[in-house]
Amino acid sequence: MASRDRRESDGARDQGQSREERERPRASARQDGDARRPRKKQRASAPEVASRASSELLELTGSDVEGVVGLERAEHDGWKVQVEVLELRRVPETTDVLALYEVDADEDGSLLGYRRLQRYTRGSAGDGSRSR
Repeated sequence: MASRDRRESDGARDQGQSREERERPRASARQDGDARRPRKKQRASAPEVASRASSELLELTGSDVEGVVGLERAEHDGWKVQVEVLELRRVPETTDVLALYEVDADEDGSLLGYRRLQRYTRGSAGDGSRSR
């Protein structure tokens, strides 16, 4: 019985300590009133948008991304990202088939939609006469 009483008193002491420990963070949270306020979400930077959009395009198409070749703000909220991808690997490499995709992304760079604009061989001249 004595050991039971000792355990109960130890438990009461532990409860008192844990209550103090729990109250300390509350006091500091009151002092840092801004810490609990929701902060306005920052917009993703252009490099972050380009990276995320190209990663999501890779995930959907399975084609290796060669690079981001264009990036601009959309008329409404969001971005238009032009990504060049390798659609078909050939030997020699100058005959690889590449494609230019336009990705519509939201403010964070998450893909909303995409479409292929052009398809061409790597060795073709970049004079705008590529077939669609």
